[in-house]
Amino acid sequence: MSLSSSLDSQAPEVAILRVSGLRCAGCVRSLENQLKEQPGVNAAAVNLVTGTAVVTYSPNETTPTAIVESLNQGRFQATLAEANVLLELPTTAEETSLPRLAIALVLLILSSVGHGINLLPGHWPMLEAMIWHWGLATIALVLPGWEILREGIAGLSQGRPNMNTLVALGALGAYLTSTVAWLWPALGWQCFFDEPVMILGFILLGRSLEQRVRQQAQRDLRSLLALQPKQALWQPSLTASDRWPIPVSRIQVGDWLWVDAGEPFPADGTIVTGETLVDESMLTGESLPVAKGVGAFVLAGSRNVGAAVTLRVERCGRASFLGQILDLVVQAQNRKAPVQQMADVVAGYFGYGVLLLAAGTALFWGAIAPHFFPEITNNTPLLPLKLALSVLVIACPCALGLATPIALLVGISRAAAKGLIIRGGDVLQHSQQLDTIVFDKTGTLTTGELEVAEIHLYGDLSLETVLYLLASLEHKSRHPLAVAIQKAWAATNQTTELATVTELETVLGLGISGWIEGHYYQAGRLSWLRDQGIDSPPLAVETHVALARDRQLMAVVTFRDRLRPEAVSTIQALQAQGYEIHVLTGDTAKAAQQLLEPLGLLPVNIHPDLQPQQKLALIEEWQTKGKTVAMVGDGMNDAPALTAAQVGISLGSGTEVAIEAADIILTRNHLEDVLAVLALSRATFRKIQQNLLWAVAYNIVALPIAAGVGLPLWGLSLTPGLAAAGMAFSSIIVVLNSLSLSRAN
Repeated sequence: MSLSSSLDSQAPEVAILRVSGLRCAGCVRSLENQLKEQPGVNAAAVNLVTGTAVVTYSPNETTPTAIVESLNQGRFQATLAEANVLLELPTTAEETSLPRLAIALVLLILSSVGHGINLLPGHWPMLEAMIWHWGLATIALVLPGWEILREGIAGLSQGRPNMNTLVALGALGAYLTSTVAWLWPALGWQCFFDEPVMILGFILLGRSLEQRVRQQAQRDLRSLLALQPKQALWQPSLTASDRWPIPVSRIQVGDWLWVDAGEPFPADGTIVTGETLVDESMLTGESLPVAKGVGAFVLAGSRNVGAAVTLRVERCGRASFLGQILDLVVQAQNRKAPVQQMADVVAGYFGYGVLLLAAGTALFWGAIAPHFFPEITNNTPLLPLKLALSVLVIACPCALGLATPIALLVGISRAAAKGLIIRGGDVLQHSQQLDTIVFDKTGTLTTGELEVAEIHLYGDLSLETVLYLLASLEHKSRHPLAVAIQKAWAATNQTTELATVTELETVLGLGISGWIEGHYYQAGRLSWLRDQGIDSPPLAVETHVALARDRQLMAVVTFRDRLRPEAVSTIQALQAQGYEIHVLTGDTAKAAQQLLEPLGLLPVNIHPDLQPQQKLALIEEWQTKGKTVAMVGDGMNDAPALTAAQVGISLGSGTEVAIEAADIILTRNHLEDVLAVLALSRATFRKIQQNLLWAVAYNIVALPIAAGVGLPLWGLSLTPGLAAAGMAFSSIIVVLNSLSLSRAN
């Protein structure tokens, strides 16, 4: 095995798990700790809303299967997202049991009728009997409440109390106390069998409503998932006329698929027979169908709107363009903003704090309050217990745990539906602090579709030979200059095959060199050739590539480019919002200023003649001066600057290196999407702040009231049932507030 392959085998890999049993932020923290404790797991991030866990692990120490098997031995159950199957979200039926909710609501109604018997006409002795109310409470605990009791007690026994622990203790406490009071009436205690019924009924009703709102919040993400069909038509051979429907999960690279008109393409691939029109609007933003024939590449999720074609599969499942977008979106929701990390830490200890507060409440009202407020405590022996139970069930770690992930789900999913991939909550938080935005020129502010303008000859080579040699040197490069040279060579209609280049070397951002037919050729910037000791006349050339043979200048090729149509309006809008704009380019000062003149930037904001390390140095220099910098680029030489900037933004047409280095990817390649992604980032982060403020404020106000602070002042207290209703609906408010993002402009 080579050194490189050995290193690759030890490089960390990422697995995505679907997890059930997540109820609150305490569950999230508990699961993350369980995952991180497993051998070979380097990092783990869990999302409460989507029910996913993104795990980074060392493949030489563990496997995703081993991680799942270990996890399934506890109270959480996980399944592994397979490589050739797109991710799925849990359905409403998976998240909430409607039969349990129906039983709980029926019991709640019957209990309420029993306690309001005086309002009913006639005589109903059975509904007044205590055994009736005991039966309703028992059924409520055994049927709809059993899962809550089981998970809550399991969490408590493992030293990891969660929301279900608080609810279970509240319901069981009310039930057992009422049972004792019923069996031993001499104690003089009050029976309140209606409380466990109300607690469980309101909790399950709140969860059901919350899950339905979550489904609406997942609308944009589900619309992306819906782009891939469930089945594909498989052909045994290219010439076969029989076709077999197969699940998309069984598609393999190299398969032939028949795609009828009106059907979506089930995988990325190349058309091998037929011609058609392809609607790529959901993926690339191209509003009009694109004509494609044999040899054209199509994307999974795009729709065939012309005629039937045969497709050879190149990428499928999560490796397809659509699959990669979905993976990035899911991973983004599991990448937490610093503010969420803090909230998760608080929520992780929230259960312990509430248990202590409930114990303190019972102690205060049982041992201390009688000396100060005898008129309140003398005739209510169960007051300390009822207030402690109210504290348990009114506390809402769920709202705190949902505050960030539900806003991220709506914001990031909506962005993805518009072709904007935001890699995580930390990116959103950094985007709020930006004051400087830096653009690469070629391919970012410009179309990047360069074309050869002129060829200046300085030796005995013809124009065609210069293009032939340059195309041979650059034939594997996708740099805009190399692509322009290759197009110019193709336009000569020469049938000569390109020359074989030996000892090919590339100096990033400067040039390329190699041997062709016994001669040593160098192609690149004139300044680089001069540094190699090659004489050249002083030329005021713009964007160019100079060619030298055996250290003698042979030709200088100049190019022309043009600004993107939306470049001027985008820069002006960013300046109007107060951002400081800079442009980095490897072009000469004259060429850059002429091309960028319509942008209205000062010469001091245009930085020409830069190599990749100089771009990086400028980013770091601005950062040392206190600037918060975003870098927008698309090329391999932009990757260091994209990584160094607080927020890196890459166009979807950029190189894989640039896309990998970026925090935000604009898949539709529209420059004005920079404005859209910044606006959506601000709106999403505002929702996160509002949700956190509500969650904290709710608990700060609700817990003291439940603990009886209002009793001496206003005679105000909450029963455990009303406390449960408050807790259930506090989470719904967080979800509804986040859902308003989907209607924001």
